[in-house]
Amino acid sequence: MVLSIPHLATAAPSSPKPAVPSLEQQAMTLYQAAEYNRVLELLQQLPPGQQPGLEVLRYSLLSHLKLGKPEEAWKLYTKLVANNRPDEPALLREIARSFIVTRVRDTQEHIRIAAYTALAEMGESDTLPILEDGLLDSSALVRARAAEAIGRAGLAGRSSALKRALRDEAPGVRIAAINALSDAKVSGIADQLTEIARVDEGPESIFAFAGLYKLGRTDVLTDISNAVTLPDPEVRMAALGMLGRLRRPASLSILSQAVYDPHPAVRAFAAGALGEFGSTDGIAPLTHALSDENPRVRSVAASSLGRLGDNETRSVVQPLLRDPDEHVRISAVEALLRLGDASAVLNAADLARHPDPSVRGGAAHALAAATTPNALAVLESLLRDQQPLPRLMAARALGKLQQKSLVSPLKAGLQDSDPAVRIASAGSLIRVLSPKGKQGSAR
Repeated sequence: MVLSIPHLATAAPSSPKPAVPSLEQQAMTLYQAAEYNRVLELLQQLPPGQQPGLEVLRYSLLSHLKLGKPEEAWKLYTKLVANNRPDEPALLREIARSFIVTRVRDTQEHIRIAAYTALAEMGESDTLPILEDGLLDSSALVRARAAEAIGRAGLAGRSSALKRALRDEAPGVRIAAINALSDAKVSGIADQLTEIARVDEGPESIFAFAGLYKLGRTDVLTDISNAVTLPDPEVRMAALGMLGRLRRPASLSILSQAVYDPHPAVRAFAAGALGEFGSTDGIAPLTHALSDENPRVRSVAASSLGRLGDNETRSVVQPLLRDPDEHVRISAVEALLRLGDASAVLNAADLARHPDPSVRGGAAHALAAATTPNALAVLESLLRDQQPLPRLMAARALGKLQQKSLVSPLKAGLQDSDPAVRIASAGSLIRVLSPKGKQGSAR
């Protein structure tokens, strides 16, 4: 026994086996190395019945986002917050954002328009490369929406592509670029605007004049005002619209007189411009427009009275709740809600049951002006409508309300069968989660 002791003492110790990284560590390492597909392979290789840890779910979800697959990311998010775990706003916001940005090159034009509309409402500075890419789209409507979005995001001064859009072949795109650049008072465009105003004889010249006015050329206000008497009704409409936006006191009488124009579309523009102008001195001409023979004029006049915010005008708007035209009734509901008449929600609920989906969609749009809980109930029911248009309008309306309680129904909208509704739900979800557009990234 004594002789065996030295033998035991000199025996070589066994070397410890290297530790195998946990699944969570492997997922983190692969994600940090941008091996996103391999992160997803880890998830797929789990034995049947074994539930992944929360961090594995998180890295898999983020990998789907990096690969441009928001629908797959959403499926994992529902597992991440299962069992009554709270929402993660930053992560949810990233998923919603991906629902939008992955659709900007969709093969369907109306889907791309929906995506750029949502980007315009988001107004985020880091979307500039995507928005400038939209200026190269084959669709003039998409290009115009991208130009508008650049302006609304406050990026016009940083975008050389937007300046090039002043030479776009489509007038609508050029007009959107003029508005965005002049609103931002971007220098170096005055000569181009002067040339457009001199050469063009249509509505584009009016927008060019308005752009010059915003850049300090106050003398061109006379050119805009005089255009209200020109023979072309489209030019008259453009001039009235710009006078309403510029809000110069001398323009109020011009706008008030225009509600008597022989062309109904011009009268409707005049009514809208009075609402944009924002003066209670416009109540009298708008009240006259409420009895116009054309339903479009009556509809716009009612909406404008609601925007003016004078509660005393409720009595002149309320009769329109019985107007034979459904869309006039929708505008009356919207106006009354803006004027604080909560009972108008009942009229909206009635319109939300109308057999025409465009009327149900209009009811959803009107309810964006409401704040009462019963209005939210109507909107949530419209978000489950059988037709996509009411669901789309309801999703947009919920975003305008910007209440945290709306996260749940908007999350349901991300699972809608229609991609345009999913995009609208995602845009509204972003607004609800970060009303000021300032939310930390989860990436």
